[in-house]
Amino acid sequence: MSSPANPGAEDAPRQASLGTDEPGAPERDAASRPAPGRDAIPDRDAAADRAAEDFARRSGLRRDEAGQLDVLSAVGGWRGVLESLLPGLVYLVCVVVTGQLGPALIASLAVAALFTLVRLVQRQPVTQALGGLVGVGICALFARVGGDALGYYVWGFVTNAVWLLGLAVSALAGWPLLGVLFGYIRGEGTHWRRDPGRRRAYQRVNAVLLAMFAARLLVQLPLYFAGDVAGLGITRLVMGAPLYAAVLWLGWLWSRPRPAPPAG
Repeated sequence: MSSPANPGAEDAPRQASLGTDEPGAPERDAASRPAPGRDAIPDRDAAADRAAEDFARRSGLRRDEAGQLDVLSAVGGWRGVLESLLPGLVYLVCVVVTGQLGPALIASLAVAALFTLVRLVQRQPVTQALGGLVGVGICALFARVGGDALGYYVWGFVTNAVWLLGLAVSALAGWPLLGVLFGYIRGEGTHWRRDPGRRRAYQRVNAVLLAMFAARLLVQLPLYFAGDVAGLGITRLVMGAPLYAAVLWLGWLWSRPRPAPPAG
């Protein structure tokens, strides 16, 4: 996504539990409870369960040592944030300052290529940097073919629309994508789907992520049609990785399992 390598939507929280539970305790409790054996999963759900697990493992989301969602890791760390934001920032500054499309595209591509090269030299994983370079290349292609600085942002509209549709379809199918991710991170697997309360929680948080992608389109498309390159570029940066990270964290908090009631 235009978010780091980017994709979630959240449910409304149980406000009564926020701020009153011991920090991290519900997450640790959920992770410590053994998940039901796979033998309990009907055969017809086994393939879907394996696909959901594979999707969750590839997402890059994980928990930190305190048992909370590692939001910084979800966006690729500080380097990932820079790799996500800096090419677009350089492009915007060059377009506004010089008023020329060619130098702005070259500068943006050069920054993305530099990030990839640095990772190669340091023998670090290049997946995110390479994905960012490809994304910048597609944006540059749209701008060059259209001959308009605004074309640089068209691909972002496409990816946001795809994520919006994917999240909506997953919710309608009863497999909200953010629930799939959070369920495995918390050690719930896909067994949360058998608990009406957990299903509602994950549907709500999935809806929050869906609303984020919808908000991007609702805010940015009018700027595009108005020809406001500066406004669109700034809005794209603000509503990119920072907003995505904030929505993930909010969804994680709002979907926390309730603490188990005391015995007796």
